[in-house]
Amino acid sequence: MKTKASIFILALLAAGAAQAQLYKWVGPDGKVTYSDAPPPKTAAKVEQKNIGASGAPSTAGLPYELAQAVNNHPVMLYTGDKCDPCNAGRAFLKQRGIPFSEKTVTTNEDIARFKQATGESSLPVLTIGRNKQAGFEESAWGSALTAAGYPKTSQLPKGWQQPAAEAAAPKAKVQQAEYSGKPATNNGPSAAAVPSLPPATGNAPPGFRF
Repeated sequence: MKTKASIFILALLAAGAAQAQLYKWVGPDGKVTYSDAPPPKTAAKVEQKNIGASGAPSTAGLPYELAQAVNNHPVMLYTGDKCDPCNAGRAFLKQRGIPFSEKTVTTNEDIARFKQATGESSLPVLTIGRNKQAGFEESAWGSALTAAGYPKTSQLPKGWQQPAAEAAAPKAKVQQAEYSGKPATNNGPSAAAVPSLPPATGNAPPGFRF
């Protein structure tokens, strides 16, 4: 059975940005080629560079097959605070050696962006390219990752670091600062700009219920 945490949806915003990949390789004739399309199998000295949005995992230094999976079927994980299924899903991805982007859902803007991007009302949600998994179920996540070309065991190079998690709506504070004419602070937007989340149920954070 999939485990998940429900979330109240308050508003709708636009979805986030995607990432891209740049390839460099040397052909049989010695010619160096740059392209955003994957190189042919006969290519030598293949290099890849991540030119995507912040928070996206870099493919630099990854084995070719793993880098291809990341490029063709990028993995995104939506999580929340005090969410045991989210923690279990994150641990599973790290244990299997899956490079992924993590978006946290804690504010009204995050909730709205999450709804717009996934159409779901519960956490966690995992997207593997166009494949979506709502709720955590290890066997279902594992099968979806394998179908997308990800290895069954970790192939991450030594020293590889997972990118830090980012808010699902990271620009909310910047937009509020521009509107008010004042610098953004860590205290968050004013109550007028962002309505309060619904009260928590049990030990859940505001806006969530289990």
